Amino acid sequence: MATAGKVIKCKAAIIWEVGQMPSVEEVEVAPPKSHEIRVKIVATGICATDYHVVKGIFPNVDYPVIAGHEGAGIVESIGPGVTCVQPGDKVIPLCVPQCGECNCCLSPKANCCLKAHLYKPVQNLMPDKTSRFTCRGKQIHHFQWTSTFSEYTVVPEASIAKIRNDAPLDKISLFGCGFSTGYGAAINSARVEPGSTCAVFGLGGVGLSVVIGCKVAGASRIIGIDINKDKFTKAKELGATECISPQDFKKPLNEVLVEMTGLGVDYAFEVIGRTDTVVTAFKSCHLGHGTCVMVGVPPAGSQLSIEPILLLTGRKLIGSLLGGWKLKDALPKLVSDYMNKKFNTDSLITHTLPFEKIAEGFELLVAGKSIRCILLF
Repeated sequence: MATAGKVIKCKAAIIWEVGQMPSVEEVEVAPPKSHEIRVKIVATGICATDYHVVKGIFPNVDYPVIAGHEGAGIVESIGPGVTCVQPGDKVIPLCVPQCGECNCCLSPKANCCLKAHLYKPVQNLMPDKTSRFTCRGKQIHHFQWTSTFSEYTVVPEASIAKIRNDAPLDKISLFGCGFSTGYGAAINSARVEPGSTCAVFGLGGVGLSVVIGCKVAGASRIIGIDINKDKFTKAKELGATECISPQDFKKPLNEVLVEMTGLGVDYAFEVIGRTDTVVTAFKSCHLGHGTCVMVGVPPAGSQLSIEPILLLTGRKLIGSLLGGWKLKDALPKLVSDYMNKKFNTDSLITHTLPFEKIAEGFELLVAGKSIRCILLF
């Protein structure tokens, strides 16, 4: 492309400091270096994690930063040594990389590559410890090596997946985080079995993706839980068999769920990111073999307190990161499954806005009015 090797000026949304909403600015995006790829982002979703970056409760973020980790685009140019993609390829940036070389990438038991940001104290620059973004002469930090809130972004080779060229980028952009996280939590992490009973705490975009996964896995009963009853209709459309609100009961919700199911649910999913809800979900599990999957990300520094006897009888508490997928390998197949109509994720997208209206998208998220808002460049 004519822009290869040159600095590109484009639009990006910068969070200048904690508590400040993203501001749309003109930024300069440097060319990719060795084993890096520059991507023209076509569509990007707004995830609750991005709001956590605004609020300063997501761990290990340096400001100013360009957030965004759920997007899809087209390769604009590649740096020396890149072999996995070519200019013009459709791609999804990966907020959890897959280097293919570390202990976790080589193990079938793990999907959190050791180059992932969760293992490093602070990792908001490219691997060579420099940034590809500048604005008004000031260095701007990367986020998760994705920074999809920029019309052009630069990612390491380990942080990108090539997908089929007929995939609609606006529809599959949420596969970079939201859908894959929820769907995989049911399919991979919990390994939901046919005929089982499931409870899903939180019916946002990720929680509804858990519902889709439970339905595909053959669960006979899927109980959706949220304080926002406006989400119940959508949840039932996607597979929930019933929905309840904690506010409708005077007793703890775990007691309600145990009464509803006999001895507790086979699988409970916490998709909110609160430690108290994790405990409630755990207590809702079948006392002898129930599995609670922590999908949401609690605030940095929070602690989890559980009575040991609840574990002793056989309950399990596990975590699920990005649905347990090795994303570089998994995303091409997930996109093909979507194209082959194995599941339909289109209804998760409730709002589509031009990128300049990113502030409006965040308002919809915070107000609980959107499941997923997609921004188009």
